[in-house]
Amino acid sequence: MSDEFDRLKDALKAAPPAPDAARREANIAAALKNFDEAQENAIAPRPTSDRPQGAGLMTGVFKMFNKLSANAALIGSTSVAALVIGIYIANPFQANNTLPDSPPRVDVTAEELARQGASPDITQPTTPAVDERATTANAPAEAPTAPTTEFDQPVVDTATDTDGRARTEAADGGDGYATAQATELADSTTLQREAPASPVLGGVVAEAEAQDYAAAPAPRAAAPLASGMVMPVVTPSDMAIPRPENTEEFANESPNPVQVTLENPVSTFSADVDTASWAIARSSLMSGYLPGPDTVRIEEMVNYFPYDYAAPDAGEGPFRPSISVMQTPWNPDTRLVRIALQGEMPSVEDRPPLNLVFLIDTSGSMDSPDKLGLLRQSLKLMLGELRPEDQVAIVAYAGSAGQVLAPTAAADRATIMAALDRLSAGGSTAGQAGLQQAYALAAGMMEEGEVARVLLATDGDFNVGISDPEALKDYIATQRDTGVYLSVLGFGRGNLDDATMQALAQNGNGQAAYIDTLVEAQKVLVDQLTGALFTIAGDVKLQVEWNPSMVAEYRLIGYETRALAREDFNNDRVDAGELGAGHAVTALYEITAPDSPALLNDPLRYATAAPANGSGELGFLRLRFKAPGEDVSQLIETPILQPEAATPPDADAQFAAAIAGFGQLLRDAKYLGDWGIDDAIALAIAGRGEDEFGYRAEAINLMRLAGSLLPK
Repeated sequence: MSDEFDRLKDALKAAPPAPDAARREANIAAALKNFDEAQENAIAPRPTSDRPQGAGLMTGVFKMFNKLSANAALIGSTSVAALVIGIYIANPFQANNTLPDSPPRVDVTAEELARQGASPDITQPTTPAVDERATTANAPAEAPTAPTTEFDQPVVDTATDTDGRARTEAADGGDGYATAQATELADSTTLQREAPASPVLGGVVAEAEAQDYAAAPAPRAAAPLASGMVMPVVTPSDMAIPRPENTEEFANESPNPVQVTLENPVSTFSADVDTASWAIARSSLMSGYLPGPDTVRIEEMVNYFPYDYAAPDAGEGPFRPSISVMQTPWNPDTRLVRIALQGEMPSVEDRPPLNLVFLIDTSGSMDSPDKLGLLRQSLKLMLGELRPEDQVAIVAYAGSAGQVLAPTAAADRATIMAALDRLSAGGSTAGQAGLQQAYALAAGMMEEGEVARVLLATDGDFNVGISDPEALKDYIATQRDTGVYLSVLGFGRGNLDDATMQALAQNGNGQAAYIDTLVEAQKVLVDQLTGALFTIAGDVKLQVEWNPSMVAEYRLIGYETRALAREDFNNDRVDAGELGAGHAVTALYEITAPDSPALLNDPLRYATAAPANGSGELGFLRLRFKAPGEDVSQLIETPILQPEAATPPDADAQFAAAIAGFGQLLRDAKYLGDWGIDDAIALAIAGRGEDEFGYRAEAINLMRLAGSLLPK
């Protein structure tokens, strides 16, 4: 082994042989010739350490940007210049959407070196040689025109091939910094909206899909990647679809304020037996949110429930008033006065024949199970309550009005139900023509002594036809003078026009109800059908004059939309609410005695004190109504007496007070003090009573649900 190491050591110490000058000169000459030939075909500069392969004009651009930006005075102009240059530059590899092939290596073979007299062990430098076809295809063309938007934006070229398929390609020279800048700019500017290619249709976007996309929010621009590829564009199916706009409108006024008796002792309002507000509040709560304050009409919530009031005796009149006084649940220093009217209920055999026209909204907005679907089911329930001598006709309105069913005897249920099943939703709403046709049909069906009524069923989309609301109300008011009345049934949520429904029903001497479930349809169209369709008293008005010596302040709870001027009470030309057979009306006043600590208003300095009155009357109630078919009203008067002794309120009074308190909690609780939803629930439970149909039990459950949604 030592001999081998010694020989190696001696070889390393030996001096290298002197180079052959001729051979060295030949090798260098061959290398230079090969380099020159390669350079003649190159289209791009040879890469260096500070200019890597793939760098183009963008590298110089951003170097210039950085140098210029060092001067604070040139920052603004530098930004503009860089933005314009970035838009102007187009990727030479963009045309075919492929990355460039690596430049071929130029290898010098041993044979070639031998011919040149060069040494074969010398590796020649590699130079980029580009194919002539690539040179032609990638030659810079005229600079593309940048798309015009509110702000300049990076170029995103959308080309279309022979298949009609859209493809998006990023204009980036391959520089990573340029890519980042283009992405940031795309995210911060408003981009021109273009429909992305549909992955389902192989890139071809259907016309309908393109129209839907045009109405959708603009997607974020695809960010170009360093590889030259683009990120997937977000399609409409990937984006959150906005909820349809809620166009609901509700009729309401500001809550009644506290009145000073000395200044304004008289309160006048119209009777109301509508129940829509309670059903709308229930619909909201069952959907998981509190009803809006404008949807809450407290009188309709209170009057939704049946009460065990005393009915009038035979020959006494169409209804009997009753009055009770109790301590206010939410204020021990005030009292509640309940005024109740109970209408008589004639036997079914005594009622006149009914001529009913269903005016059904079949516009596109009704295409929903809770609208047209529930409407069909509801009206079918109603058919079982009609007598053989009653008649039914159907008119639909959507785009153009049309008679769906000619007047048909109620006994022919199969024909009527088949006509209901043929109804379908579609088109815009044309209410005028349908309304006019329905009224004409009802008038033609009615004979002397009979009842005719148009029953309008809609989701509130009543926006074509008589566009002027006042003209529409005038038209309906004119028709009621002929003896044909109008009632309104609301279905569904989203575009419920409660305000118009209320106006139409009030001017048509009818009732407005909202049906959200089949159970509610049973209540309105079956259990209370007689009251809804047969009027026993028209233009019912209530007026209370309070005694200032006994009542210093008072407040009417609800009835804001039913308020009348004092002089309207004796004017028989002023319209008011109707009372149907078996209907009840409940009104609540909160009153405050002159010496009560609950008084909210200080006495006036220069006012005359209220004279003493030894009558024991808290106030005086006057009622006006018209008998069916009469033009002159009749008057009923009765005093509101101070109770001789404190007596506990009955169950009906407790429950009515609980619902009135609940309504105030939902709308405006400024008069309730610390009284809250738990107190309302406890009072409702105490006043639940027999509850034959379970309405009060349902109310208690809804109050519990509201308790979890109300702010603590």
